[in-house]
Amino acid sequence: MNCEELRKRIHASEIIFSTSRSSGPGGQNVNKVNTKVELRFNVNESESLSEQEKEKIFIRLKNKITIKGDLLIISQSARTQLLNKQKAEEKFYKLLVSALKDKPARKATSPTIASSRERLEKKKKRSSLKKLRKESTLNNDD
Repeated sequence: MNCEELRKRIHASEIIFSTSRSSGPGGQNVNKVNTKVELRFNVNESESLSEQEKEKIFIRLKNKITIKGDLLIISQSARTQLLNKQKAEEKFYKLLVSALKDKPARKATSPTIASSRERLEKKKKRSSLKKLRKESTLNNDD
């Protein structure tokens, strides 16, 4: 699935935009223009997504979803409201695409011979170091 397919599936009425004043530097523009854009998408109430897709989104994007079930995306990097709205929308679709992608199964591998030897060598060195410390403390007690 890609961004274009999701754009066609998700109804525009399910996405809510709100604006407010941006924070940070920017001179007079920041103080008088509402350029910060918040995109809200209620995952629970969405009719465009199946139950399995909703579950994946909740698991993979849990840090971006509010208690009410809203996926919240904020954009305030651009100087205009329109650019911030476009950026927020783009970020939203990319997030959904990445959350809905199936992760490939991990193939279990065994350690290489070289890495096994290296691990054993490190263990021997560490062991001898500790032995030396033990011997030196015994000699100091006399």
